[in-house]
Amino acid sequence: MSVTIYHNPRCSKSRETLELIRNKGIEPEIVEYLKSPPDAAELKDILAKLGMEPRDLMRRKEAPYAEKNLADAGLSTDALVAAMVENPILIERPIVLSGGKAALGRPPESVLEIL
Repeated sequence: MSVTIYHNPRCSKSRETLELIRNKGIEPEIVEYLKSPPDAAELKDILAKLGMEPRDLMRRKEAPYAEKNLADAGLSTDALVAAMVENPILIERPIVLSGGKAALGRPPESVLEIL
């Protein structure tokens, strides 16, 4: 089973989710998304698998959200995705991909359904 985690080692929920996966005997591919963010196509694919709109996956308290006026209801999906690619700190974490499915590790146990 191939498992990928979009991970931020400084985030406690991300670390807990990684530990939970490893406790299941799985060593996932770890993508430190702040260093290697997904491109727009990857992010759109992740959003589709999660069944979310871009703002559902955005960290709205991060500075770029306000600085770039991302609360503007007139912004397109493409504009929001582009903002997330350019400012990966806006992407909620951790995201786990497995078997063509995705789950957001908030809470960490929510990823168990796709493992």
